[in-house]
Amino acid sequence: MSGDDFAFAVHLTDTMGWNLTKEDFMFMKQLEPKGCFILLDNAERVGVATSIGFDTMGWIGNVIIREDYRGKGAGSLLVKHALKHLKRQVETIGVYAYLDTIPFYQRLGFEYDSTFRVLKGKRVPSLGPRYGREATQADISEIVALDERCVGASRSKLLEALLLDSRNLCYVAEEQRSLCGFVVAKVYHEGAEVGPLVCQEGCVDIALDLLKAALHRLKGVEVVMCVPAKASRIRDTVMLWGFREDFRVARMFYGIPVAGDCVFLAESLERG
Repeated sequence: MSGDDFAFAVHLTDTMGWNLTKEDFMFMKQLEPKGCFILLDNAERVGVATSIGFDTMGWIGNVIIREDYRGKGAGSLLVKHALKHLKRQVETIGVYAYLDTIPFYQRLGFEYDSTFRVLKGKRVPSLGPRYGREATQADISEIVALDERCVGASRSKLLEALLLDSRNLCYVAEEQRSLCGFVVAKVYHEGAEVGPLVCQEGCVDIALDLLKAALHRLKGVEVVMCVPAKASRIRDTVMLWGFREDFRVARMFYGIPVAGDCVFLAESLERG
């Protein structure tokens, strides 16, 4: 993919209502310059796929084929090309699959791992007696280290890009002067996406405190978040706050599954 392809990529994803922008594809291209692809039939653009590698783990992002080319092997060809790119550098590759596409990814060697629920809402919960403090640039190295311990791979290039963007929000929580959790909110013109939210295993109260802190800064803005189904307390609490389920996706892995019970919100459907 080159800059000349961004308009096509946006147009194609608009047909699915994904609300992606030129800036989204620019960001993906900056993070993984050789990992964003356009499928061509001769010189005609017919499909898009994005991917990103983190240390030993990779991720398949946006995959979409023009409607008149679906069911003809174009999608498989595109995903196989992205897999070939990622397998040069990583051991495990993940994808968030819409539920109706699970068989497609299974045929390509992916295995189901768990379900995530995409929630949307504008309501702001009341703050409790404890909540995280706003992160500073000095926290970045500790945030990256905690994330790596919890996720199993270094996502430093993504986290640093998110945390150094002044439009975004980040809150951290500490116990005994050691970082034990963080949350990032990506702020856009039309809304915000909260994630990643990562805490040490079992720290659900801290995760909720961090989430409250971020949501209080996003008053009146429609917020999207991707919650693991097994994080039932997070999900149930957020829905009590007035959030609603929009749809579900399946997290699937090609290779050895990674990421345990420390991820309370995904970063995004595009990057894991």
